[in-house]
Amino acid sequence: MLRATAASWWRHRELRRTGQTALAQRLERQTVLRDLGYLKQAASLPNAHVICGEGGTFLHLGWTTVSTFAPIERFPLATLAVARGTPFIDIRLVTDVIAFANLPRVTRDGSVDPDSSGPGKSVSLTTYIDMVEALGGRIANDPRPCRST
Repeated sequence: MLRATAASWWRHRELRRTGQTALAQRLERQTVLRDLGYLKQAASLPNAHVICGEGGTFLHLGWTTVSTFAPIERFPLATLAVARGTPFIDIRLVTDVIAFANLPRVTRDGSVDPDSSGPGKSVSLTTYIDMVEALGGRIANDPRPCRST
């Protein structure tokens, strides 16, 4: 899937069209290896998650975020991460965007902020999921104990 996506990228197609096949192949391999690295990070980081809303799809990997304006169905990297078990938070059904915007962020390094309210505060992924779910979000690959989807 990643190889097909890299090969279909307009820049790589243009290189192939102009006869620069070797360069296109090298850039495609680099793209696939980079994306495989993101998938490995998503599988190994405790707070990695995919979130999808009206503004696009985001693969959060702690200090790194990979995103696109497309829904998850058109973002192969995020789709593969979810298929491999990365938690998926679908906020497309959340109607209270102000309440959602005021939620604390997910902690990047696994530490939990003792005071999880107010701007700039952070909470664990499971606490964040509880908050998003209360606003109407749907969760797949739920990391919370005793939950399945």
